[in-house]
Amino acid sequence: MIRVQFALVRGFFMLAARLTRLTLRVLDSAAGILRRNQSPDHLLTGRRGEEEAYFYLRNLGYVMVARNYRSPRSRSELDLVGWDGETLCFIEVKTRTTRAVQPAEAAVDPDKQKDLAGVAREFLRKVRGNPPYRFDIVSVYLEPGAEPDITLFRDAFAG
Repeated sequence: MIRVQFALVRGFFMLAARLTRLTLRVLDSAAGILRRNQSPDHLLTGRRGEEEAYFYLRNLGYVMVARNYRSPRSRSELDLVGWDGETLCFIEVKTRTTRAVQPAEAAVDPDKQKDLAGVAREFLRKVRGNPPYRFDIVSVYLEPGAEPDITLFRDAFAG
């Protein structure tokens, strides 16, 4: 009996997540038509990659608490911030439409890591307690005609 109830509840949440994702895609498409794609293609690709990463991480059990967190003291931003169990994760999303050049995650070089660590320190000042934290990277490949290929690199670098 409990297993049946659990399966029904789980099925409901999975359906709700799919419906939410579909709704966001429809709204993004409508917004794109209305603004006539005023943003450059690479920014649109990056936004779609962040959206794919967001839902991917949610499906893994992350509890997301911030998107595109910026600090006035840094040129960088934290793409996603979420809890993976008791660990606060600062997540950098790298999106590519091809694998021809270099792996997407390779774009998080030491300078970028330093910038992200600085923004993360500011974010941590606003969090109660002293939670464990880590830096993750999500690479997203949006190749034409294929489903998004998403890879999570947990604890990708030290902050």
